[in-house]
Amino acid sequence: MTTSRRPYLIRAMYDWLVDNDFSPHLLVDIAVEGVQVPPGYAQDGKIVLNVSPTAVRGLSLENDGISFEARFSGRAMTVWVPVHAVLAIYARENGEGMMLQGLDDGDPPPDPPPPSPPTDHPEGGDDTPPSKGTRRGHLKVVK
Repeated sequence: MTTSRRPYLIRAMYDWLVDNDFSPHLLVDIAVEGVQVPPGYAQDGKIVLNVSPTAVRGLSLENDGISFEARFSGRAMTVWVPVHAVLAIYARENGEGMMLQGLDDGDPPPDPPPPSPPTDHPEGGDDTPPSKGTRRGHLKVVK
């Protein structure tokens, strides 16, 4: 079994956002088991967490989860989010980021079947006209 790509993508996107002076935010599904966020801040079963370096203390982006300390209404709280609960990571300023919803988190999908072998054509090659919907090149040879 392969490891999940999700924590690696989250870390990479976080680093890119911070390097480009954006404020990274996480969209988290609070219904996922193990999510520890302050009550009362979620809407529709989701919460947006500002994880920029100026908003959190002790941020840890690990393979199994994300943890940090932050203030909510003036109270310091510890937050724990399993990586599989993160639906997206994005910049507050422009929405640049990555949706992680639907990302497979286990074994990769099976390999596609091998391509069919090419069919033999007479010596002149394939003389059949292109099927409807295919376009020929628009470039011309100019002498």
